Formats: sequence, structure tokens, C-alpha cells
Amino acid sequence: MSQTAPDTAPMTTPPAAARSSGRGLRWVRIALAMLAGAGAALAHPPFGILPGLFGYALLMILSERSATTRGAFWMGWLAGFAYFLISCWWVAEAFLVNPAQAWMAPFAASALPAGLGLFWGTATALYRRFGPKGLQRVLVFTALFCLLEWLRGHVLTGFPWNPAGASWKAGSAASQFAAIGGVYGLSVLTVGAAAAFGPLFSAGPRRGRIVTAALGTLVIAALVVGGSIRLWQARLELTDTTVRIVQANVAQASKWTPEAYEGIVRRYVDLTAQPGAVTPDLVIWPEGSLPASGNDVFAAGAWEAASIQSALKPGQTLLMGLGIGEPDPSVPEGGRYYNSLLVVQNLGGPSPAVSAAYDKYRLVPFGEYLPAGRLMGALGVRALTHMPTDFSAGPRPAPIDIPGAPRAQPLICYESLYPGFTTAGSNRPDWILNISNDAWFGATSGPLQHLNLASYRAIETGLPVVRSTPTGTSAMIDPWGRVIDGKALGSGESGLIDAVLPRPTTITAYGRLGDLTFWLLIGTGFVAAIFGRAQDRRRQV
Repeated sequence: MSQTAPDTAPMTTPPAAARSSGRGLRWVRIALAMLAGAGAALAHPPFGILPGLFGYALLMILSERSATTRGAFWMGWLAGFAYFLISCWWVAEAFLVNPAQAWMAPFAASALPAGLGLFWGTATALYRRFGPKGLQRVLVFTALFCLLEWLRGHVLTGFPWNPAGASWKAGSAASQFAAIGGVYGLSVLTVGAAAAFGPLFSAGPRRGRIVTAALGTLVIAALVVGGSIRLWQARLELTDTTVRIVQANVAQASKWTPEAYEGIVRRYVDLTAQPGAVTPDLVIWPEGSLPASGNDVFAAGAWEAASIQSALKPGQTLLMGLGIGEPDPSVPEGGRYYNSLLVVQNLGGPSPAVSAAYDKYRLVPFGEYLPAGRLMGALGVRALTHMPTDFSAGPRPAPIDIPGAPRAQPLICYESLYPGFTTAGSNRPDWILNISNDAWFGATSGPLQHLNLASYRAIETGLPVVRSTPTGTSAMIDPWGRVIDGKALGSGESGLIDAVLPRPTTITAYGRLGDLTFWLLIGTGFVAAIFGRAQDRRRQV
């Protein structure tokens, strides 16, 4: 008698259906990874969608559920690509200034996120490789992720744009922890608090998962409450130095024609000479304020120098950003070119006197210098970037003396992204001067985020920051990272900010200890990993 299979026999999924299901799941994971990165990016100003911080928890879960280390790497890379695409898309704007370079804009906007995403991918791959168990995995994920973020800000001069800690608007309550741990220490608490909600969607004892999420909530509450107390205790004190910040609203695309040059000079000079309630002690022009070399502007008999002198009152000091060339027979070009801040005084003569200069130390790769210049030049990259020669780097940032004003720490543009460039102790300056040329990036999110990042230097150091740009945002920032009411000029505005320079606070914990708090927090995560591994081995014996 023949036998037939019963109706209840188990059914197998046809191979084609299994492949289709696998492809569908893969696309879901890709979408979730990019959602995690996009959410974290949108938490930053000017968007301020803080629930996006839970993207870090989603990224941790996706890394854990990847079948391989390689799969976890791609989860991190995809999230990082989305994060930096949203955070840095404005770099494409710089290539639109010159129509001959416009074709490069989409490549720049995608190549930068692709490269920076490697740091996120490495972090998630290492996390998957360690494979921590239990609730200590939140600490391990946070430590690895924030360590790779620190490396992103330091490797090959670094690109520390939008670290996780800067998701909190500078000057807000939560941002005040930067006075203790810097923006990187704040990143550890931010990522850790968000990732603590990840276990809620994982297996494990329910009580432990709830406790972990509660601890994450407690960290966020502590940041807000502690910062609120610090701001409540803040007392803004003023010096007797008055400052005039000049924002002439000169678009980058309109700077490079001979016809426009005289108008640009006149615009800065006229704003400088405008009468005010008081005569400012200092006048500040932004980075690259004039599309000319300082050697030409202050040459004997130059009409520009005479115009500047006529705008300055006797004893008044102008701080302005210009390029400066110096002869140097030791280099093939025969000279060096610096992106500089000049201290210019009206001493009563026919022309102003340049009494001091600060040369930019941290240069922008592919913008101010070409990494591996000879190799890149041989490959034709220099011709593509339209950089005839590199800028030279000056010495490491140090305070400068300004006649009739407190000592200042200049930071030119990109340098304001870096914690630790402002000294403490006996050499501590009284304020930070950040001149920048954000006109390259138009009315995008880039200049607004740059303002936020520069404001973190005020919180970390307890020093006021005076910020001058050609098109916005120029501002007077108090030592707690807050833009002083009415002391800002937004994108596309032309005008003046006349303000009294605030006094610094006492030296902050970060000013004394630097990144020590950050390293202690990172060390805690790795100790948790080692302890967890030891526990696993004991259970297996």
C-alpha cells in the first residue's frame, strides 16, 4: 500500500522566497541604520530635534544583531554616512562659488560623509567583535563610539565637526557640563544616556533593562539640573573695553572681481567709521576681510591703508584677517603664505601701523593646504582644487597682547572647532577672538553650526568669545556659551555690533584638567568590558 504525506507535514520555505525575504530584511536594516544616523544629526542645531539622539540606541541594537563583524561595520558606516551627509552637506556650497568647480559639489558632499563614516563603522565593528553581554554593553558601546569620535577629531589634524556632545545648543543647561568634561566628555554622557534605552528592545531580565533606561534618564536629568544651577549662579561682569564687530555682508562669489574690490574696502571702512554711543577701543573685521594680500594693503602709499587710517580714531585698534606673504628661499615657491590676524593701530601717522600678527595654525585640508601635496599634485588634484600653492601653518595658538585691551586668544575659522587650543594658568587669556569666513557656505546650516561649536569654547574655558564673519553669524558670546541678547548679526545682514567685552569666569575644571574627565569616562567603559568578559569565563567553568 502506498503512503502519502499527512496534511500536517512541516512545510519548507522555497529558496526563492527565502532569498526575497533576506533581501527585504537587508533593506530594512539599511534603512534603519540611515535613520539612526539621520536622527542623531537632526538633534544638532539649527534643527534641535533632540529625540533624534535615540539614534545611538538604534545603532547599538543594529550592531548587536548583525550576524558578522563586517555586517556591524556596514551598519555603522551607513549611519555615519547619513549623519555627516546631513551635518556637512553645506561643503558643496563652497564649490558653487566658482562656476568652474560646480561639477565637484556633489562629489564633495558625498565623499566627506563617506570618509567620516569609516570612524562610525570601525566603532560598531569593534563593538560587535567584543560582543559584550548583559547591561554593561551600554558602557562598552559608548566607550568605543566616543573613542572613535575623539580620533576623528585628531587623526591627520582631525575634523571635529558636530561631536555628539554638541547636540545640546551651546548656552543651554545641558551644555554646561562642557565646563567640566569638555565637549568630548559631554559626548560620552549624551551617547551613553541615549544608548541606555537600547536594552528595552533586547532580551534579558526585565528589571535590569528598566533600571538601565532609568539610569539614562537620570544622566539627562542631572545634565539639565546641574547646568540650570550653573546658569542660575552666573553673573555677567563687564570690562571697560568696548568692541565693534563689523559685518559687511560680502558674499564670497562677489569678492574676486577688480570692479568689486574698491566697494568692499569702502564698505568695511564706512561701517568702521560710523558714529556710535561710545568710541570703540577695538574694531574687528573677519577672516579674509579683503580679497588682497596684507603686503599690498599696507604697502607704502597704498590707498587701502590710507582709507583704513582715516576710519580709525587715534589710539583705536583694528583686528583684521588678511593673507600675508613672507619671502623664504628654502621653499620651492620662494616664499610662504599665511592666513593671518593683524593688529593694526592708528598712531597718528599717515598710515596705520601693524604692531602684531597671529598666523593660523590648524589649516583646512583641501581648502588651505593639499595633504600629501607632491603626490596629489602629480595626480592632478591641485589643478582640480584651484590651489596654486599651500598656506603655511603658524606656531601653535598662543595669546597675543593687544594695546589698550585685555590679552586675547585668536582662533581663525576652523581652529574654533578644537578644544584645548586656549591655555590656562598664568598664560590664560581674557577672551577668545574667533574670526571666520563662513561666506563660503552661504545661508546654510553650516555657519549656524559653526557658531554653536565655537560657543562651546566659551563654556570649556570660561572666556567670552567675540566672533566676526563677513556674512553671519557674528556675535558676542558670554563665558557660558550664550549669545548676549541683541549682540548678533545673522546670515545676510550688514551692520555693526557695539558691545562691552565681558570678564572671564574663574578657570573651569576643563581648563585645569583638559580631557582627563573624558578619559576617565572612556576607561570606565573598558573596565566594564573586561569585568564582563571575566564573569562570562567564570560562568563557563
